Amino acid sequence: MAVKRQQVLFLCLVNPELSSKTIAWALYDGASSAEDSRMETGDSAVPPYASVLDAMRDGWKVLQAPQLPYFMHGHENETGHLPWEYLLEREVETDG
Repeated sequence: MAVKRQQVLFLCLVNPELSSKTIAWALYDGASSAEDSRMETGDSAVPPYASVLDAMRDGWKVLQAPQLPYFMHGHENETGHLPWEYLLEREVETDG
């Protein structure tokens, strides 16, 4: 009997445009077994999708879009987290 499992994908983009280039990512695969638990941290040279729009075309749903960052005067050039992070999910069927 097929069971649905969730996969979660974080994509960080160059800018907030859904078609802009992916620069960092992480994939958590709830469909894999406990022994084969998979978490892809973006350690390969090629992201799973070039953009959020490409992931959407492959069946991923956007759960969260980034908020516009607020830069305080005098701190505009400080480094921090990647501001254009999107959270996506999809359900896949497994054998249980």
